[in-house]
Amino acid sequence: MKRTVPLMITALGGFVLIVAYFIPATQGWGEVAAIWFDILAAIAFVLGGGNLLKIHLKKASDRAPGWGYSVITVLAFLTTLSVGLGKIGVNPNPMYPGFPLSGDYREIGSPFWWLYEYAFKPLTATMFAMLAFYIASAAFRAFRAKNVEAVLLLGTAFIILLGRTFAGVYLTSWLPDSLFGLRIENMTITIMSVFNTAGNRAIMIGIALGIDPIWGRGRSDPCTNS
Repeated sequence: MKRTVPLMITALGGFVLIVAYFIPATQGWGEVAAIWFDILAAIAFVLGGGNLLKIHLKKASDRAPGWGYSVITVLAFLTTLSVGLGKIGVNPNPMYPGFPLSGDYREIGSPFWWLYEYAFKPLTATMFAMLAFYIASAAFRAFRAKNVEAVLLLGTAFIILLGRTFAGVYLTSWLPDSLFGLRIENMTITIMSVFNTAGNRAIMIGIALGIDPIWGRGRSDPCTNS
């Protein structure tokens, strides 16, 4: 029952959202489901924060390998949480000058905004910049041009990775304006906005319907094949 009941609730919620989207008379159902989603999401955030503290505090207490990173994680989490919830350094809303906490904690110049702009965003950019090298290395080892599909995958990955760098932009900058669409940076945009979007939508539609996009096309279940 611990597994069946949550699955039934999830399926019911998804069914209600689908019906509310296609049938105007049931739009209120979707709004109610969205409210419950916000409530559950808030609870999940609280549980997630508690779980984060539990894991990293135990790791720091046991002096496990890498416990120093756990200490930094806990300090960063508590600092950001305190600044955001306490609205530290936030100016009152001009409409309610008598209420110090009436201002927006994300206003430009506030400590929370400073943490986001000058700590979180640079760290995120650094992390993804480092991941790019690991992705390129893994792609080079994993991709093998053994068939047409592999060649297409390898070529697409090469164009995407090269089109996101200054080197890729420089390599095709000499092309005339009549061939503007053949420049690598524009090819990257086309692949991401057209082909990638179409594939993502097909996958999401298949997931939403609860049907595998490959085996839902009249093929038998691979688990039952001999």
